[in-house]
Amino acid sequence: MRIKTRWTRRSILAAGLAVGVGVLLAQDKVPPSSYAPVDIHESFATIMARMSAAKAGIMKRHLALLEERYDLSNNPAPGVTMSRNKAIQQGVRAKLAAGVTWDQLAKLTPEQVKARDIFPAGFLPLPHPNHPEGGMLFPKFEIDEMNKQENRDLTRFDLDFDIPDHFLPEFPPPIYLTTRSDLGDVSKGKLVTLDNYYDLFNGILNPKQIEGLRLLLTPFPQQQFNQTEDRRSAHASRGVACLDCHTNGHTNRATHLVGDIRPQEFRHRINTPSLRGVNVQRLFGSQRALKTVEDFTEFEQRAAYFDGDPVIAMKKGVNVLDRGSQVHPMAEFQEILDFPPAAKLNVEGKLDPRKATGSELRGQEIFAGKGRCAGCHPAPYYTDNLMHNLQAERFYKPRLVNGMMAASDGPIKTFPLRGVKDSPPYLHDGRLLTIEDTVEFFNLILETQLSAQEKADVVAFLRAL
Repeated sequence: MRIKTRWTRRSILAAGLAVGVGVLLAQDKVPPSSYAPVDIHESFATIMARMSAAKAGIMKRHLALLEERYDLSNNPAPGVTMSRNKAIQQGVRAKLAAGVTWDQLAKLTPEQVKARDIFPAGFLPLPHPNHPEGGMLFPKFEIDEMNKQENRDLTRFDLDFDIPDHFLPEFPPPIYLTTRSDLGDVSKGKLVTLDNYYDLFNGILNPKQIEGLRLLLTPFPQQQFNQTEDRRSAHASRGVACLDCHTNGHTNRATHLVGDIRPQEFRHRINTPSLRGVNVQRLFGSQRALKTVEDFTEFEQRAAYFDGDPVIAMKKGVNVLDRGSQVHPMAEFQEILDFPPAAKLNVEGKLDPRKATGSELRGQEIFAGKGRCAGCHPAPYYTDNLMHNLQAERFYKPRLVNGMMAASDGPIKTFPLRGVKDSPPYLHDGRLLTIEDTVEFFNLILETQLSAQEKADVVAFLRAL
């Protein structure tokens, strides 16, 4: 019995050692996890010092990618502006492979483009400035104005925003209301904040809408802006507000990564969409799984602010909204945000021949016909409220780009095109810097082979919306 016992103990010891070695070996190949680390074993001071030191190298690499992909020069279109007179950038900014023209590219099949590896890099999915890290990131003009008005700092110590200001929407954008279209822009040229919302809207909104607006302007903890040691703000932060990204109910194109894809390298960059015309939309959320703006408003606070991770949300300060007294007032304000006026459109949302130019009218005809645009973007709001998979991956081989796997986009929501000139850059991740880029992209993807004049006419039509 003693012998058996002795050998049993030796066997147990050997087995234990084998398991221990196996665990150590397994740690070299840790499988991807759906969960963010919660228990951080590093001080905030160390984290900040390490990530601040890495910032210059990360930004240099990402900005080099943008320079490689695009012409980033400031080249405004003459005589064309956004609603508050900011210049609109003109021209196709995505760069072509050497020795290839746009006409030559459009005549090739997807298989030929893929085999020759000449799909424009600017048409590939655009990575976050630091894709392995991700997180909410604001343009500098938004950061500066929030600091000025509310003494609330939206700066990240590890990253800066990447897209140059001349490609972004005007700031602050005007606000149009479906309930008081007679007033035009009700923002009076100001960025609406907690400091001024009541003076601006008392007497225009009802009390429920005013309360909804207040909540949309109220900062709550978010993944990168909170009080924990794994935040990305230098000082403990009150968080962010909905309208920090959806500036004045529109957008400043603040960027983030979608919360509903794992692992990290497959997550898509998303640029903040406009809230204008929310009342005519029926799909919400980064993958459009939510069917009402109420669902979206509630979900954002529960998990999307925290990368779709309710575990980390509990640590950083999840804000659970009451459906009746908070979500509905917030949704009611969002539902009355209107598109900007379009003087050349009639009651059907189409061009009035007495007001439109010849180029705009030709563009409308191409949009509805040869260009195949109206199949997804029908008048009057130029959305079918559906999702479509463009299958752009037909044209390129999957590749890792600055920590992001450019594999496929999957189904993309059909955003309304009303007021589209106010909302650059385009597509869900902002990879298309101008309307001309967008027309060229879809001419290639849909294989419509538009002529140079036809493309110019479509651009003229879209600017009239």
